[in-house]
Amino acid sequence: MNQQKHFFQLQLIFLTISFFILLFVFPVGGKIDMYLIQPWIDSTGQFFNRENWYLERLNHQIVKDIITAVYIIFFGLWLASFKVEKLKIYRWQYGYMFFVSMIGSGVVGLLKSQSAHACPWNMVHPNSLGGYIWDFTAKHGHCFPGGHASAGFIIMTGYFVYRLEQPKRAYFYLIAGILLGFMMGWAQMMRGAHFLSHNLWTGWVVWAVNILFYAICIHRFEFEKQLKQELS
Repeated sequence: MNQQKHFFQLQLIFLTISFFILLFVFPVGGKIDMYLIQPWIDSTGQFFNRENWYLERLNHQIVKDIITAVYIIFFGLWLASFKVEKLKIYRWQYGYMFFVSMIGSGVVGLLKSQSAHACPWNMVHPNSLGGYIWDFTAKHGHCFPGGHASAGFIIMTGYFVYRLEQPKRAYFYLIAGILLGFMMGWAQMMRGAHFLSHNLWTGWVVWAVNILFYAICIHRFEFEKQLKQELS
């Protein structure tokens, strides 16, 4: 229990520090956002990768469809565990992976639906001199935090599912979730759909949701671990 208490203390510190880093070092539309998005705009203010097949079709649709299929499998295994005896012992893991991931994605979607932040491609306008200007007064853009990146970041839920029982597998999900979230978010940034800060906040929200539910359910995870040890 002392180890778990220490874990949650570290997570609280991490979430607090990272919150203020994002707030003050990576403000939405700040210097870092502008510096990183500038290479993807042409001289007329158009995001030249907006219709790029690899970024639009492969990243925005196919990769997301693959991740969706993975979660359909988890949901199917959870349902099957009520009928298949061999799967019963894994029911908690399957259910937690599916439902907490969906909640994390749902929270991001809810925040995005209420956000006034516009997407970069809606903030750039051509001017009379043949160049372009940024319009930071654009509102009701429903573009913050980054929704697409959440499909990758929610994979991090697997870290909490397997943290106590299978550490190596847990770190696989953690690393995979971080990489997928950043890759999917970066591709959207190249298209002009999001700033970097949008996606960093997505990762923060997903992690915070996971910490909250893991804190609520930690005793159940410890019970599941003990049960499997007794049955093995």
